[in-house]
Amino acid sequence: MAFSRQDYIAPWWTYWLHNFPHLNLNFKPVDNTFRPEETSYQQSLIFLACVSAVGLGVSLVVLALYLSCLCCCRKEEEEETKRPDSCCVTWAAVITGLVICSAVGVGFYGNSETNDGVYQLTYSLYNANQTVSGIDNLVSDSLNSMQVGLEEHLARLDEIFSTRGDYGQTLRFMRQMADNIIRQLITLPDISRAKVDLATVAEQTAFVEYYRWLTYLLLLILDLVICLLACAGLAKQSRWLLILIMVFGVLTLILSWVSLGAGTATAVGTSDFCVTPDKFIVNNTRDFLSADIAHYYLYCSQSLPNPFQQSLTTFQRSLTTMQIQVQGLLQFSLPIFPTAERDLLGIQRLLNSTEFNLHQLTASLDCRSLHKDYLDALLGLCYDGVEGMLYLCLFSLLTGSAFCAMLCAVPRAWTLIASRERDYDDIDEEDPFNPQTRRGTAAFNPNRSNIHSFCSYTSSLSSQTSLHPQPAQPSASATTSEYMNQSILFGGNPRYENVPLIGRGSPPPSYSPSMRTTYLSMTDAQIRHFGNDFQI
Repeated sequence: MAFSRQDYIAPWWTYWLHNFPHLNLNFKPVDNTFRPEETSYQQSLIFLACVSAVGLGVSLVVLALYLSCLCCCRKEEEEETKRPDSCCVTWAAVITGLVICSAVGVGFYGNSETNDGVYQLTYSLYNANQTVSGIDNLVSDSLNSMQVGLEEHLARLDEIFSTRGDYGQTLRFMRQMADNIIRQLITLPDISRAKVDLATVAEQTAFVEYYRWLTYLLLLILDLVICLLACAGLAKQSRWLLILIMVFGVLTLILSWVSLGAGTATAVGTSDFCVTPDKFIVNNTRDFLSADIAHYYLYCSQSLPNPFQQSLTTFQRSLTTMQIQVQGLLQFSLPIFPTAERDLLGIQRLLNSTEFNLHQLTASLDCRSLHKDYLDALLGLCYDGVEGMLYLCLFSLLTGSAFCAMLCAVPRAWTLIASRERDYDDIDEEDPFNPQTRRGTAAFNPNRSNIHSFCSYTSSLSSQTSLHPQPAQPSASATTSEYMNQSILFGGNPRYENVPLIGRGSPPPSYSPSMRTTYLSMTDAQIRHFGNDFQI
């Protein structure tokens, strides 16, 4: 059953893109009919691509103005010693990351859809090219059989049947039938030119699509890497990662807007073709295909007659007549001319082979096969292909906006990291619990390198007491030992030797009152036992 033209209906997004204003570089309206060979139409697509360049310029200008204002306002913030609000930076990073991840997901889907659509287009073109090549081969084989093979056999039979005029008349009639077949084959359209065009278009389309798919894939991976670097930079508060984000962010911003322009021009141009594909094909095949043949394959309707039907019918009748004549010669001439058997059987085999080619040619010239490939190509290009390009344009727009916001948030993150570093360095150097103060005291007094910690001392003392229980008796050196221990405990700083721990603004050491009593009750004998580890 023949296909109906209603099998293909251009999707709504192709009409939406087709209605985009088409202006040349002089800002004059241009007809939106798909005419890729005309300069004015090419300029209209270039104009659409340049719109994204304007968006890129606006983004860079806005980013430059923001950075300038940020540098001007930074001095006022430093004078006020106001710490930057980390909440804004955090939320900006979270929202930007979510937008980029969503855009990357949309980009992967659009890239896959476009690749599927273009693959279906090229597959259909190769199938149509194979059908056209088969038709061309069948016509060539049939012509060669009629013009060369048949003529050789008829020439030898003329010599054999030279004494019989009736048999010679039969051979002349067969030549007339062969000429009819040759004329019908020659009247078929020269579709070999269409074969070259289809193969070239399929190869070029596959080549361009491969590098387009690879380019978008690398861009998607780059976006994900930058997003991960941004998360790592904010988590580790690394300035080097922020510098990398700034560099690659600007590069990705430019690539996003460039891909948006290229994708928009490609989608609009493809939509212009998808709205009226028949008109473009008829205009570009008029040199080797008549209008009725082109419409027969484009529409494949039962109401349209087969333009090859008359030629194929004449071909079939002439071939059948020749087979009847050969069968009669085999029946009546062989008893008289036995040497003619070889040529007559050769003509019979040649006619059978030509009849087989005729059946294949009839099936190949039917509109259903090529029309199916035509519909598949349109569905792949205009549905999956254009839809995927729209998703890729959305991806480019979202990533361009998100990276612009990210580049605006990076200087704030830089300022926040610098502020936290200043707050960390702004510590009281006289605080006895400050690690830097302890390191300075240890450097000033090298004898403290072998001092045991208070906990290790109390642990050793407790162990010794448990092994050799001795009652703690006050001695004359208790006061001296207590003063020495307090001096060691507070790093040798006299400001804190006799000051209670509570109220200093620093956390007290973690020991109980019983441990403190045991520590301060160390006798001279115990001091001699431990050596001069606790002497300053």
